Amino acid sequence: MAQTLQELIAERAETPGVAVRFAHRDTGDTVEWSWPEYIGRARRHAAAVIARLDDARPPHVAALLGNTPDMLVALAGAAEGGYVLCGVNDTRRGSALAGDIARSDSQLLLVDAEHRDLLTGLDLPGVVVVDVDSRSWAREAEAAGDLTPVRTVEMTDPFMMIFTSGTSGDPKAVLVSHLMVLFAGTNLVERFGLTADDVFYLSMPLFHSNAIAGGFSPAVNAGGTLVPTRFSASRFVDDLRRFGVTYMNYVGKPLSYVLATPPRPDDADNPLRIAFGNEASERDIGEFARRFDVHVTDAFGSTENAVIITRDETTPPGSIGRGLPGVEVYHPDTSQPCAPAVFDEHRVLVNPDDAIGELVNTSGAGFFSGYYNNPDANAERMRGGMYWSGDLAYADTDGYLYLAGRTSDWLRVDGENLTAAPIERILMRLDAVSRVAVYATHVPESVGDEVMAALVLRDDAALTPEEFGDFLAAQDDLSPKAWPRFVRVASDLPSTATNKILKRSLVADGRDVGDDVLWTRGARSRTYS
Repeated sequence: MAQTLQELIAERAETPGVAVRFAHRDTGDTVEWSWPEYIGRARRHAAAVIARLDDARPPHVAALLGNTPDMLVALAGAAEGGYVLCGVNDTRRGSALAGDIARSDSQLLLVDAEHRDLLTGLDLPGVVVVDVDSRSWAREAEAAGDLTPVRTVEMTDPFMMIFTSGTSGDPKAVLVSHLMVLFAGTNLVERFGLTADDVFYLSMPLFHSNAIAGGFSPAVNAGGTLVPTRFSASRFVDDLRRFGVTYMNYVGKPLSYVLATPPRPDDADNPLRIAFGNEASERDIGEFARRFDVHVTDAFGSTENAVIITRDETTPPGSIGRGLPGVEVYHPDTSQPCAPAVFDEHRVLVNPDDAIGELVNTSGAGFFSGYYNNPDANAERMRGGMYWSGDLAYADTDGYLYLAGRTSDWLRVDGENLTAAPIERILMRLDAVSRVAVYATHVPESVGDEVMAALVLRDDAALTPEEFGDFLAAQDDLSPKAWPRFVRVASDLPSTATNKILKRSLVADGRDVGDDVLWTRGARSRTYS
């Protein structure tokens, strides 16, 4: 049995069957690659990449690519080539995007035609940009010769860096090991009985840990067929039938987006049998399973993969499930276990001060290999021999866990972690704004957070919803997911004696803003009213 992705990818060169199935970018025709063809492309790609690498620098290669066959080639090439692929979040913009690439210490940046314009005007010192759609790169890969990996990897060696955001607002690059990815895929193959006959729908971003651990890895472990595509709720059922999809992974709100489309009488007539992911609401899990006749399993995890929680049929309403051994709720000040939750007859928590604490892994780091080149962040996560997740939760007497929020200023929006400080800094560029606070709020039946901002304008300044939207659109380093869903234009903000804004008061108010003004935009709109 393979011990690393490097070994597994090498074995797949002899696997029969279809490895990749996709729609041609120009013609729309369905294209298929066999496993030997897929691995052959990956080997030629990796050989060309390695020929460009400077041995005196870390073997890091960034990828700003969509959910495309090219990204699958880049993943398999890095696995067998022994270098580290750094997944770049394509919702980042401007200096924020450049900063992510710089923090990864990448020598090369792989980019495709769809994302090429995002690099316009960026300063990327020491980084060679490679256009994977160019004819010159195709010729270079064809002429690269046999693949000689940069190293024979060990299980704990990094396969990827996947970016997340920290409490300071600066992204952190999580080192994702060959062991973690391989184990995740093996576990899912065994759990769901996946085989080479299964077809894996890869519509979640392949720079995200959910897509790697929950989509790419089980597909490669099973020797099934990978279908890379961009998620589309309106095209979902048609894609299932066209490509013969039997398994999908998701993170955030995709199930709710699909459920928002008009139902068809034949929705259940599709080949899908397994949907596995994170952060779907209980209502969406049940409705999706019924409408499409599919088994849905929702779990809780993070990019760091140190705290893993699974949900099953016995999980009570509101709970995210039970943690793997070692996952507990500890008080962050005392480093002691919190008391079990006590509920009233309405299932309202009556002992929050004693029951709510931070989710920790008491047995250590789990699959967390650390943040790249960030000792302070590593020290913050690993305290007293335990991994502290930054997520607040409480547990009932049976060990079922319930999320209670996040420490510091974390927001979880559509499956992505955001922090408030970078958004606040951008909003303070607006001359009319005197003070600003950004925090999480919620909408009914929503599992993630929604971004809410409270603004105090300068004396005699005026600002319209249209002007605010135009300002946001002009900020090249503002992620689309960081756009506030709700904006409170306030006369003042609650503050401490030391003039620190009391965000907990704003969070408690939610959208009940009293005499203040509330602007709102639709979930997919860019205009405020």
